[in-house]
Amino acid sequence: MSEKKKFTIEYEIKSSPRILYTFLSEPNGLSQWFADDVNFRDQSYTFTWDDGEQQKAKLVTAKENKLVRFKWVDDEPQCYFEMEILQDELTNDVALGITDFATEDAIGERKLIWDNQIQYLISVLGA
Repeated sequence: MSEKKKFTIEYEIKSSPRILYTFLSEPNGLSQWFADDVNFRDQSYTFTWDDGEQQKAKLVTAKENKLVRFKWVDDEPQCYFEMEILQDELTNDVALGITDFATEDAIGERKLIWDNQIQYLISVLGA
């Protein structure tokens, strides 16, 4: 099994950090773009997709209106995925930085998945 590598991508989002944060941190917000159904119980999130796939993740870091970091329960110890709200101090432009892990041969595919998910998030936000 090849080792997973960290990668980051950034997307411009026309939204306030406060509104964007609710879509990144709350089950109701996440279920509108990230997964088809999201439940929170016993300090863990259960993400369910239409194809029946389910994954559990723990929220390991949350900084209000700034950042959320999740760790898949069944993933390697050093791996996580993080969504960070970045705001330019001069222009107030908002971007969403994604940090994730994938094997070298899967990074391209994982980036495409994020591209699609973030485009969907942007349409849900009406941004």
